[in-house]
Amino acid sequence: MGCGILTTYAQVANIAGIQGLLVYAITACLPIILFAFFGPMIRRRCPDGFVLTEWCYHRFGIITCLYLSAFTILTMFLFMVSELTAIDQAINSLTGLDATPCIVVECVVTTIYTFLGGFKVSFTTDTFQAAFVLVLLVIGTIGYALNVHIDPAIKHATESEMLGSNKLGWMLLYILLVAIVTNDAFMSGFWLRTFAAKTDKDLLIACSIASFVCTVISTLAGLPGILAVWTGDMQVGDANGYIAFYVLCAKMQNWVIGAILIFAVALSTCTFDSLLSATTSSISNDFFRNRVPIIWARVIVIVIMVPSLVVAIEASANVLQIYFIADLVSSSIIPIMFLGLWNKMYFLKGLDIIVGGMGALLAVFVFGTIYYGSAEEGGKLLLIWNGIYSADDWGGFGAFVIAPFMGIILGFLSAGIRIGILRLYSNYTGKPFTALVRPRKLAFGVPQEELDEESDDAVTTERLSLGETKTSKSAKILESFI
Repeated sequence: MGCGILTTYAQVANIAGIQGLLVYAITACLPIILFAFFGPMIRRRCPDGFVLTEWCYHRFGIITCLYLSAFTILTMFLFMVSELTAIDQAINSLTGLDATPCIVVECVVTTIYTFLGGFKVSFTTDTFQAAFVLVLLVIGTIGYALNVHIDPAIKHATESEMLGSNKLGWMLLYILLVAIVTNDAFMSGFWLRTFAAKTDKDLLIACSIASFVCTVISTLAGLPGILAVWTGDMQVGDANGYIAFYVLCAKMQNWVIGAILIFAVALSTCTFDSLLSATTSSISNDFFRNRVPIIWARVIVIVIMVPSLVVAIEASANVLQIYFIADLVSSSIIPIMFLGLWNKMYFLKGLDIIVGGMGALLAVFVFGTIYYGSAEEGGKLLLIWNGIYSADDWGGFGAFVIAPFMGIILGFLSAGIRIGILRLYSNYTGKPFTALVRPRKLAFGVPQEELDEESDDAVTTERLSLGETKTSKSAKILESFI
């Protein structure tokens, strides 16, 4: 839970009231429990793995693994940018000072200790992060209780907007659920922790506690978006709603402001090092197959960190918009890919996953072009340029409907065409048709005990009966892809 929670939840609350806030808090935090469901499934299929892309490698092949890894790293890059942007906004709002020196120092210090200590350091800082969140919660609650004074007249005038049900709140229920459930799967830091769990029971307990605690804290972090309206400091749907937390904090005593600023920077640092260590693991595992010294992967992360710092300083982007860009990508890619966990979907190959994911993004562009009547606006929809905050604009809602469903439809369409072509090829050449033969592999859901019972002779006989011969490495890559 980085510094970004102090801006994004308040922004949604300012736009869609208490309904929007509760929807965001619940849909953002409860999906953590899904790691207790999917985690054991993936760990059984990939017992030696530690990130999602490792299972993807064994299930769909190296090409699809690199495809997933590229978007995973892009997502973590966007989250780096959002975290640095959030702390930049915090410092500017609370002090009025240029935050550039501070975030540069944060990046340098975080990179140095992560470079030297790796993921173990990230685990350690997570412990401190939990304490920081609780301290910030206590100080913030006391500070707000003593210094924030609600205007009864304004509260009465805006009560229906802030506390009532609204169409945007119901739209967000679907958008945020799809967006966050799929985007969590892109967070390598979550998978590192999932694979690190000692037992499935430990994982379930941890995910349950995390879901509950994060939901409570996120709700509290978002309430300033409503309170700032009731104090008269902001309007409903204010363009600066994302800094509502800091606008109200600025009214407090200097020691409270100082304490909140210190713990906000600490939160940001703890989250940033998790992103750095997760990116290092993804690069080392996916692109180098852990065959090069880890120091080279860490050097590459430094190279990635520099542009994230530059973008955060120069772009001054909306943190929530950055999240939604990553969410739209994940909602296109993850649904069709996770169908590969279903044993009956053994026929899906890497080509189908890539066609489904990329085709879904293209479908969003086509939808945006038709809906807005402009190719430029269709491109902007891919970047959620106009946000999702207007109940009268169905563009964002439509994008998050099209992305997952078109990804699945196009993936199955690709599988049907591919299998049909392979059938025709088999009939023409007389070679065995194996496209619908379920592979006897752990990654495809075949239990380990069944594989242990098979003798080498039985496996060899089965493979020869299907016309398999020794093939080159490139041929095996192509076979796993199509």
